[in-house]
Amino acid sequence: MSEQTAQDGARRRGGAVWALVITSVAGFMAALDNLVVTTALPSIRKDLGGALDDLEWTVSAYTLTFAVLLMFGAALGDRFGRRRLFIAGLVVFTGASAAAAMAPGIGSLIAARAVQGVGAAVMMPLTLTLLTAAVPAARRGTVYGIWGAVNGLAVASGPLIGGSLTEHVSWHWIFWLNVPLGLAVLPLARLRLAESYGTGARLDIPGTLLASGGLFGIVYGLVRGPADGWTDSVVLTALFAGAALLVGFVLYSSRAAAPMLPMRLFRSRAFAGINAASLLMFVGMFGSIFLLSQYMQGVLGYSPTEAGLRMLPWTGMPMLVAPVAGILSDRIGGRPVVAAGLFLQAAGLGYMAFVATADASYAAQLPALIINGIGMALYFAPAANLVMSSVRPQEQGIASGANNALREVGGALGIAVMSSIFSAQGGYESARSFVDGLRPALVTGSAVVAAAAVAALLIPGRRDCAGRLTPTAEESPAQVLQTTTG
Repeated sequence: MSEQTAQDGARRRGGAVWALVITSVAGFMAALDNLVVTTALPSIRKDLGGALDDLEWTVSAYTLTFAVLLMFGAALGDRFGRRRLFIAGLVVFTGASAAAAMAPGIGSLIAARAVQGVGAAVMMPLTLTLLTAAVPAARRGTVYGIWGAVNGLAVASGPLIGGSLTEHVSWHWIFWLNVPLGLAVLPLARLRLAESYGTGARLDIPGTLLASGGLFGIVYGLVRGPADGWTDSVVLTALFAGAALLVGFVLYSSRAAAPMLPMRLFRSRAFAGINAASLLMFVGMFGSIFLLSQYMQGVLGYSPTEAGLRMLPWTGMPMLVAPVAGILSDRIGGRPVVAAGLFLQAAGLGYMAFVATADASYAAQLPALIINGIGMALYFAPAANLVMSSVRPQEQGIASGANNALREVGGALGIAVMSSIFSAQGGYESARSFVDGLRPALVTGSAVVAAAAVAALLIPGRRDCAGRLTPTAEESPAQVLQTTTG
């Protein structure tokens, strides 16, 4: 090996490390803000006032803009430069975080949260495309494992971080936390990330309007359903209008010359399978964490910090297991790792439903928490690799945006479905009533995650010694389809 070749290899490795650090921190910030506010709501209401609906919108405003604009943010990056748009999204997200921390009233806080969601929607899908561009194909499983571990930790530890900061410092710091992180990442992104582009096609305005409008209606209806009732006219209108717009988006994208999300991608079993698994997994996981955090505090009597610490066997496990799972996915393929993780998480949620009582000991809950943590880690590690390797390199931006959008819709759907089951079977009147609602909700979550595992099994596997191959990022969707069905 020549000296120049060695220097080039070292430079690529250095670029990959920087890309991993930058995209992991940015992804952590965006994912954390999904749940970090939930444990701070009582303190926010005490300081800023507002009705219950206003407090719900401090959570929902972020979820709504984030989910609605994810695919549009990815399309902007593909068209105008992924690094450029990533930096722009990070600037918006960081500035909106500071505005949320300094909000003088509940209305301005909700507005700042909505702007935060806009920044995250541009920034989040581009983390994967920028990381993919910087890492050689042979090492992507390991790197995606670390990236997935950080993102999984952010999602699961939101209540702990939010509760700890609110209890020991101030609720303002759940937003101030993003500011130094954002300011540190901005110059690194400008200096250390390489610019890349997608297909270079014009923005698909009709497709963008149909997809954004459809997602808005669906997510709005899901967010408002538990509070306003599923028969409320506004909720029903939002859900039906959103569904109609999404059907229109599918029909339009099937015929358009250069659609934002080509429907032919779903002819790939790999792309369709991992997206179905991701949607279902987030339905089960988000809804379960939402209720279990309340169970530990409202029923078992733990403070927000104590509840978060007791959830660490679940929430902290991705940091230990996900990198190992990423290495495994490089060696044996992502499908068996993802499917095993989802089956484990389904088992963990079922076990938690079995042991949940009004006075359950922590020792009884611990096995379920550990199983859930291992399962979540095994899912997050290879899932990103499966998404990105199921399409061509120039389509990875929109593939990432579509996958993230489905995850967000899944999270909103999970909270809505679990809350409805909980309310129908129990309530907040007593510890016994809460457990009566929690158990069937967790059983439902377990069944949904098991369905996600079945969807993961539909993903094509690697060819064994006889010659079967896993689809790669260099194959076109047509080639992937040919390989997996031929």
